Amino acid sequence: MKPTVTLARKGHESSVTPDDPRVPVSMTVNGGVRNMTVEPRTTLLDALRDGLGLTGTKKACDRGECGACTVHVDGRRILSCMTLAAMQDGKHITTIEGLEPDGNLHPIQSAFIEHDGFQCGFCTSGQIMSAVAMIEEVKAGWPSAATADVTSQVTAADLSRAEIRERMSGNLCRCACYPNIVDAVAEAAGRN
Repeated sequence: MKPTVTLARKGHESSVTPDDPRVPVSMTVNGGVRNMTVEPRTTLLDALRDGLGLTGTKKACDRGECGACTVHVDGRRILSCMTLAAMQDGKHITTIEGLEPDGNLHPIQSAFIEHDGFQCGFCTSGQIMSAVAMIEEVKAGWPSAATADVTSQVTAADLSRAEIRERMSGNLCRCACYPNIVDAVAEAAGRN
């Protein structure tokens, strides 16, 4: 007889056997509840891309080094290749596809177009998702390593080019569009 492990997580109960180790996960993705069953080692990135068909989130390094897979989980930016889908049960996920569900461009997206903040475009969704979260972090008063006085309240007016570069440093661009990305983020931060 094969051993069975019962998992009890946030209202889910599942029998896991060596033949079928999948676990149920329920997430709100881009405003809609999505239920899926995943193998426990499935990353959030793979669940989004392969399980839900949301391919705007890019799989590049798959090691948490480049930021192309950046999404928002409960309003905070994370690298989706570095977290498991099973850990996101009950959470709210926003991908690039859900940034503006009504079809209008988000101010960051418009600024990236206006400032030519991309070339090949592979890193763009991660850059945009990181920039949106970064501006929210500034609105919340979070300092960064480049903040001159970490005890003072940080505002959008404090976003120097050095401050933007520091806050966006987890997102790499192989085409080296950094000056245009910084310009786009600076303009969008002024609009918000």
